[in-house]
Amino acid sequence: MTLNQGLSDVGEQVRGALPPEIFEILDAERRRAATTKFAEAGDKIEDFTLPGADGVPVSLGELIADGPAVLVFYRGQWCPYCNLTLRTYQQELLPELAGLGARLAAISPQRPDGSPIEGLAFPVLSDAGSTVARGLGLSYPVSGPVREAMQTLGTDLEQVNGTWELVHPAVVVVDRDRVLRFVDVHPDFTTRTEPAQILEAVKSL
Repeated sequence: MTLNQGLSDVGEQVRGALPPEIFEILDAERRRAATTKFAEAGDKIEDFTLPGADGVPVSLGELIADGPAVLVFYRGQWCPYCNLTLRTYQQELLPELAGLGARLAAISPQRPDGSPIEGLAFPVLSDAGSTVARGLGLSYPVSGPVREAMQTLGTDLEQVNGTWELVHPAVVVVDRDRVLRFVDVHPDFTTRTEPAQILEAVKSL
C-alpha cells in the first residue's frame, strides 16, 4: 500500500467520525485553490534554528553539514494525515536516507511541548509563528468557518500554535549550499509526497 492509499483510508475514517456539517466545512478547505506563490527548486532557503519537541535547538546548518536535508512541513500532531505520513517516513524513508548521507527533519507551527514524539528517530522542530514556512510561501490564515469547526472539535490553534495559521504540507530537499533542489507542496492536505519520490530527488543530487 502506498502512503496516499493509506491516507485515503484515513480520510474515510475521518468522514465517518465527524458530523456531516463539520466534514463539509473541512472538505471545502481541502479543495480550496492555493493562492500563495510557493518556493521553487533553485530558490535558496534562509538559515534557521528551531527548537525540537524536547526543547533542544537544531539549525539548518547542522542538518546539511554532511549532505542534503529533507524537510517535511506538516500541520501538527493533532492532524491524523500528518501522523500517518511521519510514521511512514520513519519506516520507509529514514533508513534509506541514512545510506545516502541525507538527514530528515519534520517542521510544524506547533509549539514545543517538552517531549519528543514517540517512535520518531528524526528531529521534529517547532516553527512557532511559521517564520520558516512563511519564507517558503507555505503559511496561510485559517478561514472563519474552519476556525469555528476546529474549535467545535476541540482544536484551538491559537493555543497550540500561537496563531490561527496553518501550513500547506510540503517536502523540500535542501543541498549543502541551502539551495532547494526539490519542492513538493500539497494544498490538498489529505495527500502527501510518496517516499519513493523523495528518494529519487535525493539520489539525483
